[in-house]
Parts: sequence; C-alpha cells; structure tokens
Amino acid sequence: MHSPTPDFPCPNRSLLRSTLLPLTTSIGIVLGLSGCASWLPQREASTALTVPAAWSTSALPGASSLSSADPTRLAQWWQRFNDPLLTTLVTQALQANTSVRAAQAALQQSRALRDVKTAGMWPGVSASGSAQRTQSGSNDPSSTFKAGFDASWEPDVFGGKRKAVNAIEADAQAAQASLADVQVSVAAEVALAYIQLRGQQAQLAVAHTNLASQNETLQITDWRAQAGLTTSLEVEQARTASEQTGAQIPALQASTAKTRHSLAVLTGQNPDALQALLSSTLPIPQAAGDLTLNIPAQTLRQRPDVRAAEHRISAALARVSAADAARYPSFSLGGSLSVSALTLSGLTSGATVVNALLGGISVPLLDAGAAKAQVQAQEAALEQARASYQSAVLTALKDVEDALVALNGDRERLTRLQNAATAAGNAALMAQQRFNSGLIDFQTVLQTQRSLLSTQDSVASTQADISADHVRLYKALGGGWN
Repeated sequence: MHSPTPDFPCPNRSLLRSTLLPLTTSIGIVLGLSGCASWLPQREASTALTVPAAWSTSALPGASSLSSADPTRLAQWWQRFNDPLLTTLVTQALQANTSVRAAQAALQQSRALRDVKTAGMWPGVSASGSAQRTQSGSNDPSSTFKAGFDASWEPDVFGGKRKAVNAIEADAQAAQASLADVQVSVAAEVALAYIQLRGQQAQLAVAHTNLASQNETLQITDWRAQAGLTTSLEVEQARTASEQTGAQIPALQASTAKTRHSLAVLTGQNPDALQALLSSTLPIPQAAGDLTLNIPAQTLRQRPDVRAAEHRISAALARVSAADAARYPSFSLGGSLSVSALTLSGLTSGATVVNALLGGISVPLLDAGAAKAQVQAQEAALEQARASYQSAVLTALKDVEDALVALNGDRERLTRLQNAATAAGNAALMAQQRFNSGLIDFQTVLQTQRSLLSTQDSVASTQADISADHVRLYKALGGGWN
C-alpha cells in the first residue's frame, strides 16, 4: 500500500519578505526609469492624401444621387437584388469558402502572436522542487529535498517592447481588415458568377426561340421550293441560318456549366454540387434603383482594404520605434530563492536558504552599423506601407468612378437595345409574312432574322452587365462586411 505523497511546504513568510524585498525595490526603481522612453524620437504616420469632395460621374444621366448612405445597407447588399437563391449562395460562400477560412485562420494566428508578444513584457516566475535519495557503499541512505522560486524580467525602459507589441497589434487589426476584404471579394465573385449564369441562361433561351423560328422558316421555304415558288438556293440559305443558330446552343450550354462549377467551388462544394439547384432558368436579378452613394471620404473609411493598409502603416511605424529603442541600453533583473533540507518537514524550519538577486545592463558599443541599418530598413518598410496606402486609396476611388461610368453607360445602351429589339421583332414578323405571300425575296427574311437574334442576345447580355455593374459598385463602396 502506497502512502500519498505530501505537498512541498513553502518557506515561512518572514523569510520570503526578507529575500524578495531587495528585488521588489529594484523593480520599482527600473519602473521609474521607464519614462526614459520619451527620449526616443517620435514619428507620425503621415497618410495625408487629397480626396475629392464628390464623384465626378454624379452629373451623368441616370447617375445615383449623392447622400450619406447607411453602411448597414451595404453590409448585405446582395439582398437588394431580391433573389433568395443569390442570398443563400452568398451566405454559404461567406461560411465555407476556402479563402475566407484561410483569412480567418490568419486572423487567429495574428491575435495569438499578439498575446505571446504581450506576455513577454511581464516578469516570468517559475517554481521548482526536487527530492533526491542517495546511498554510498554500506552507509545509510540519505535524502535531500529542495524547493525554490526563480524570477526574471527585462524592463522596457526605452519602450522597445511596447512598440513591438503595438506593431503586432496593428498587424492583428490589419489581418481583421484583410478578412473583411476577402469577404467583400468573395460575396462579389459569387454574385457576379450567379448573374453571369442567369445571363447565359437568358441568351440560351433567346437562341432556342430563334432556332425554332428559323426551323419554321426552313420548313416553309422547303415547301415553297417543292411547289416551284422558290429555288433550292433559298432552302440552303435557310438551312445555313438554322444550323448557325443551333451551333451557338452547345457553346452556351458549356459556358453555363462552367459558371455553375465556379459557383459551387466558391461556396466550398464540389463542382457538380449545384447542378440540380441551378438547372432551372430564372430571370436575371435586378438591383433596387434607390442606391445612394457615400461621399469619397466615407467610402474610404468603409473599404476594408484601405483600413488594412492604414493599419500596416501603424505597424511599420511601431517597428521603426522598436528598432530605435534597440540602439539604447537594455536592462535585466533576476532573482532566485531556494531552500534545502534533509527531510521534507525540514524545509519549513532549519532549512538551508540560498537567495540571489541579479541586475544586468547591456550597452551596444560596436556593431559595425547593424543597429542603424536596421532602423533604416524599418524606415524603408514604413515608406513602402505609406505608398501601398496611397495606392489603395487611389484604387478605391478609381473603382467607384469606373463602376459609375459602366453603370450609366450600360443603362443607356440597354434602352437603345430594347428599342432595337422591338423594331427587329416587328421587321422579322413583317418580312416573314411578305415572304410567305411572295412579295419579297428570302434575303430580306434572313437579314431580319439575324438582326432579331443579335439584338435579343445583346439585350440579355446588357441586362446581366447592368446587374454586374451594381455588384462592382457595391464592392467599390466597401459593402459586404459588418
């Protein structure tokens, strides 16, 4: 039967006080010196960049009115298309997309590294205990018991550690903004792919409708040729037009399947997972027309890529200060307390006490310019971060301007194409009737049918373009994240 192992008793309190008092006094003195961090040169994150007061395209016909838009309305902009299936696909992509999951893991890693760096600023204390039993020859065995504490700390006198923590904290904030940027991009990619799919389905429906009409014309032409009213030339021309239209259908079907595969992968599924869900043809989703725009400065605050670039400037600035602090002396404090006895109970009375207090200072004297070069390297990284921030701002402004120009242009184009499609439909109908009556030749019928197919296909394509323009505008405004 084994008896339970007793806990190691601690030394008496008066012994601890008499031993740790010098260490505590030294720590207080070093803490008072921490104000020396103000000796270091202070830098500011200069991110000033001239931003226009309004969008240059706001005066174009059909442009959206300018006002202060509610950011919460842009957080889930895909609901403005009033398409439940689109909302379902975007929601699933934001949860299961591989890029989103990777960005989430990167954020968790960045936060964990921040916690590690923060913990390094505090003193470290460890406890130890040992029991040893020895016997030499025929002598009686002897036991030795030891218990002790060790403490160490490197005080941040010149603020280098604090700046390093600030840098990694800014990195964590940049990682969080990068996650939001990935979410914005994934939501836009899903919406664009979905709109492209519906546009391809609309074009496929146009091709099927025109093929049926051309097959009917081919049948009528063949009957007229058998009756001697036309020649075989017209029959072959009708067959040519019908086959050319039919040849577009397999290409559109293949494009539709590829787009469906892309949507499945974006939502974190196998390429063929959405075949049943997306097989039916639905109208192209159209966005609500009551969009209001943020002014440029508000848009930049909303865009996560701009925020991430700004946080990277803060991180680079903190690393410059940390490199500066590394050129100054560093201090260290350490202490230990240990007791040893021949018996376990002797640790609390009559034990041998050993205590030590160590204070150290390290001063860089000669490093062949390495510390100065490190500061210069971090300053260069800071300039890179500033340039990247300015690039992000300019890109953001360009994205909005481009989306507005494309949206207004496609709106006007759609209006004219719809008028052209109506006229082409009327012309094709009248040409078919006159050809059946023998009043015109077959060339006129072919020409009107080709025009009808082309204009109807362009209408479907432009309708999809307008919806895609809205998606790109929402993305450019920074919508898609909370």
